[in-house]
Amino acid sequence: MTNTRSRPVEARPDPLTWLRQNLFNNWWNSLLTVFSLWLVYALGGGISVWAFTEANWRVIPVNLRLFLVGQYPLTEIWRIWFLVALLALLTGSALAIWAASYRRIAVGFALTPLLLALLPFSLANRLWLASLTLLGLLGWFMARNANLSMRRLVMWGGVLWVPVSVLIMSGLGDENPFLPSVGTNLWGGLLLTMLLTIVGIAISFPLGVLLALGRRSDLPIIRWASVAYIELIRGVPLITLLFMAQLMLPLFLPANVSIDRVLRAQVGIILFSAAYLAENVRGGLQAIPKGQFEASYALGLSGVQTTLLIILPQALRIAIPVLVGQFIGLLKDTSLVAIVGLFDLLGIAKTVLAQPEFLGLQREVYAFISVFYWLLSYGMSYISQRLESALGLGQR
Repeated sequence: MTNTRSRPVEARPDPLTWLRQNLFNNWWNSLLTVFSLWLVYALGGGISVWAFTEANWRVIPVNLRLFLVGQYPLTEIWRIWFLVALLALLTGSALAIWAASYRRIAVGFALTPLLLALLPFSLANRLWLASLTLLGLLGWFMARNANLSMRRLVMWGGVLWVPVSVLIMSGLGDENPFLPSVGTNLWGGLLLTMLLTIVGIAISFPLGVLLALGRRSDLPIIRWASVAYIELIRGVPLITLLFMAQLMLPLFLPANVSIDRVLRAQVGIILFSAAYLAENVRGGLQAIPKGQFEASYALGLSGVQTTLLIILPQALRIAIPVLVGQFIGLLKDTSLVAIVGLFDLLGIAKTVLAQPEFLGLQREVYAFISVFYWLLSYGMSYISQRLESALGLGQR
């Protein structure tokens, strides 16, 4: 007979008790609470009055397409919708497989397209947004009882989605009737921002891990090369690398050789981010006790097996908070490409403000793109917190 013990259920205090314990437990906290409420009222009241009575939000719906995809040809917008639909299907499947117990995350992803449908889109676009929720739910039901083959399919689908997306958006050549070429000079807005961020994270992360392992290598040449790269890149600001990629690199190339401007900016972002990621990962590696290495060697594992199977997973688990912080910083650093002439979300905002009929509407435009950046940053932060909780980071 199995003897099971049920954990005692903690009684939740009533709201008044909670307020007394957390906000008014002494005179100092009471004073801070009152001051904070007054500050929220003073700032929030003024912002609310401006947002609902004074602001001219017409600039947003008129230029919404520019904010989202820049000057991407209207006849080829179906490519973007197709890729987003594929992403919704993969996201729903991934949530069913690896995050089935986190219903808040699943509900948040499911409701996001429906909330976006409230924006001033056309009826066709709103129907497309609503269909994204249905595709996410379809992916969920397809993968809720996934076997190993389905898990591998979803994993490889997520890995291949980025290069396939770049290929589809850029096209297969001017002569191709189905996917004609679309120059990156027409990419812009949120599309370019997300491209720089996703590709930057996907490539700089493994490069940073290799640099961190190289800095701790016993081979002097590998260690010195890794240290030299990390310290050199960390010693200059990102805008310097972007200017070098955009202005100085063509000076060293033959006259008939030209590298795409977006590609040059992307490489600069990857090289910069990898150096900082390497130090973050190295911090996690140094936190692993020496006994972990000794135990692995005692079990007969080689150095490579010890690093890949024992040490590196623990180091990455420890470094999750700082790595996600680096990813959020990378998202916001992509706005610097506007300085070198690329029309990301911030660059599009500048072009919109140059339109004669919308002169002087800086507050409305920058408030709108700030909401985009905040939503993306908060989403990454929330996923990180749930991942830390699932892995028991800081609890054991």
